[in-house]
Amino acid sequence: GNAPPGVDPEAFSWFQAVDADRSGYISVKELKQALLNSNWSTFNDETCLLMINMFDKTRSGRIDVYGFSALLRFIHQWKNLFQQYDRDQSGSISFSELQQAFSQMGYNLSPQFSQLLLARYAQRSSNPSIQLDRFIQICMQLQSTTDAFREKDTGLVGNVRLSYEDFLTMVVTRMM
Repeated sequence: GNAPPGVDPEAFSWFQAVDADRSGYISVKELKQALLNSNWSTFNDETCLLMINMFDKTRSGRIDVYGFSALLRFIHQWKNLFQQYDRDQSGSISFSELQQAFSQMGYNLSPQFSQLLLARYAQRSSNPSIQLDRFIQICMQLQSTTDAFREKDTGLVGNVRLSYEDFLTMVVTRMM
């Protein structure tokens, strides 16, 4: 069949290939099998779940062809950004590239915090680096938590005072 109105024909074609069970929806499992990093590893479950949730308008845990089309545009934008920061074209982002990316995106984060992210999200190796899926995940989580922080930091001073429960509420509503 033809692509529905407003859906890129290439996205529609890929949707049909990814929808393995022919349900008319893409699940986290199906999405994971469809997306690859530059090292041929599949996207991780956490990133796929974050992205499905972002484009799942019905809160069913899956996306239709319209959500999938929007998701592909979203991934394409992140991939372009990722490639800008991958200065050595290695297919992954090193510590120094991650620091530069954060700075250029307007985040004033310490090298220690970038190192913590690298330790948490990079594949274990002598020279840890971030693949595209983890880069998307980190950026989505940074954006979400920054938005939550800014809601509390109305004077834009960079500090907030909040209760433990307010903190947990921020985390649960933004990250899970």
